[in-house]
Amino acid sequence: MSDNSFTQPLFILGSPRSFTSLICAMLGQNPDAYGVPELNLFIKDDLKSLIEELSGYRQIQLHGLLRTVSHLYSGEQTMRSLEMSRRWMFTRLERGTDEIYRELCEKVAPLQIVDKSPVYSLKPEYLERIYQAFPDAYYLHLVRHPRTQGESIMNVAKGLMAILSSSIDYSTETPTVDPQIGWYSMQKNILEFLEKVPQGQKMQMHGEIVLNDREQSLVKICQWLGLSHDAAAIEAMMHPEESPYANLGPLGAHLGNDINFLRSPKLRDGNIRYATLEGPLPWRRDGKGFSEEVIEMARGLGYE
Repeated sequence: MSDNSFTQPLFILGSPRSFTSLICAMLGQNPDAYGVPELNLFIKDDLKSLIEELSGYRQIQLHGLLRTVSHLYSGEQTMRSLEMSRRWMFTRLERGTDEIYRELCEKVAPLQIVDKSPVYSLKPEYLERIYQAFPDAYYLHLVRHPRTQGESIMNVAKGLMAILSSSIDYSTETPTVDPQIGWYSMQKNILEFLEKVPQGQKMQMHGEIVLNDREQSLVKICQWLGLSHDAAAIEAMMHPEESPYANLGPLGAHLGNDINFLRSPKLRDGNIRYATLEGPLPWRRDGKGFSEEVIEMARGLGYE
């Protein structure tokens, strides 16, 4: 059932290191939109369960929510305002995460929330939770070539992101960290989920195309969403570094987004390169390339 008290959010779906942070921040600079850090709310049904789930080393997955609440309700992101954010969350522990998300949508209304939490694509149940809460939401499926995405994944903390997403090939004598496994799994989850989403609520684009042909791509996305796409709006979206979340936050909530983006959020000159699906993979020692299922899926998504 549609809720007219706010604009339906846009969820950017994609694997980590698929330009989701940068493109989310770009769209979030549109005068009709509000880009947020990774909220990760739909991992659980209620806020109390979410906080319990995101404990220990996973506490960093709450940073985006803490920073968002801090900025929206106090106008700043400081250690003092973070304490307010924690109290805000404490008073809402028994509420559903869908209620919390709806409150944030109402807070920024009439602007449209743009959210790019990659964790949502890890499990079908997360995506289903979003759909149940916001059946009229919009979904932008951002794809990146599995070779360059895999290279990027392996350059972060020596492949830790791949390990945490269970991208491990156990068929080798010594298990091999292989990001193509996570790439395939997440694309499969997204594609299967989007089958039931009405055509007008979804769009698929190569991240490479968005960044190589910025103006035309942004106009296309904004026309689809009904956002401003005049010269001033396009110029604003060329400055993702102007987002209040495009930097390291205060102690206790310094992340909330991809660390490389937080350290260098400006658009760079030059084209994003395409790669090949053929040949051995640089992160494997056995000389193997992509599996047949990855090649088939990548070709179906428009890669060669």
